[in-house]
Amino acid sequence: MKDSQILSVFQETSLQTAPKLPSAPDRLVFDACRVGVVLRAVLFVETAVAVVVMFGAADALQWLTRLSLVTGAALPATLVWLLLACSLKKLLARLRPALQQLAGVLLGALAGLYGCGLLWFMGLLESAPWWASACSGALLSAVLVAVLVLRAKGKTPAATTARLAELQARIRPHFLFNTLNSAIALVRAEPRQAERLLEDLSDLFRYALTVQAQSVTLADEIALAQRYLAIEQVRFAERIQVEWALDAQADGARLPPLLLQPLVENAVKHGVEPSPGGARIRVSTQRRGDVVVIKVSNTVAATAAPSSPGHGLALDNVRERLSLLHDVQGRFQCGLKDGVFQVRIEVPV
Repeated sequence: MKDSQILSVFQETSLQTAPKLPSAPDRLVFDACRVGVVLRAVLFVETAVAVVVMFGAADALQWLTRLSLVTGAALPATLVWLLLACSLKKLLARLRPALQQLAGVLLGALAGLYGCGLLWFMGLLESAPWWASACSGALLSAVLVAVLVLRAKGKTPAATTARLAELQARIRPHFLFNTLNSAIALVRAEPRQAERLLEDLSDLFRYALTVQAQSVTLADEIALAQRYLAIEQVRFAERIQVEWALDAQADGARLPPLLLQPLVENAVKHGVEPSPGGARIRVSTQRRGDVVVIKVSNTVAATAAPSSPGHGLALDNVRERLSLLHDVQGRFQCGLKDGVFQVRIEVPV
């Protein structure tokens, strides 16, 4: 199946991937190394400064003058806080959650002193408000840390929901029974194939039940999708045609666990099952600089009998969890064109 031009135009190179073990769970309660965090932090501090300066301004001109002066300290201080929090990321991850938050607040106080010292060194302040600057920096950083911690905690319910949904999919009667019946039918004729089929099913159960990390590698997700499609290949035989175009350089990209499998399951459910002639499924990955592009495509027969309608819950869950992990650096698109439905995901390397 040729790659659909729904969302982008490029040629993928077919490469083989080697499955990797899932990494250990992330212990950092807040991450300041993301583009979205930097943008929100700068916007938040500038908004807070603009509101506070209003209280001492007699008119708009005086407000703008004071705002420019305070911004000269607040903006560098904010960038220093982000730089320190990002550069000390590995060190902070070794601390307990409460100590990580305290360290973030202390870094904010230091950043406030830096901003105040910058204005004082330039001769723009007659009397430097050191104490007030430190307290202001600590207060603003405390708010930022609290928001980042709450956002990190927001990953937990989404990940739990996804894990439960995938577990239900794994034990869904028709899937489980069809897999077991296929294995029984192969026991005498093709015992090795039956053994592989049961091993794939066991791996699916084990992965859904044991993976606790906030993120895993793309190679892990590809390996899981390959096991799932191997099971469905036995069930549908020639009705399902699977094509892989995998870039080994993209294997290290981080994804929320159980993100890719629902997409290939949707491709089987809405592409293969309702079509008498089956469907073609194509999974491709490609590294483009510091971005990895992932595509899952499946043909949709116009004459196929309609399957049970879904509500887009799987796609919504994928989009939400991708946003929680990568913020503005993660992109999700999907669309149907010329009989091909395609999901396109972009994540940072």
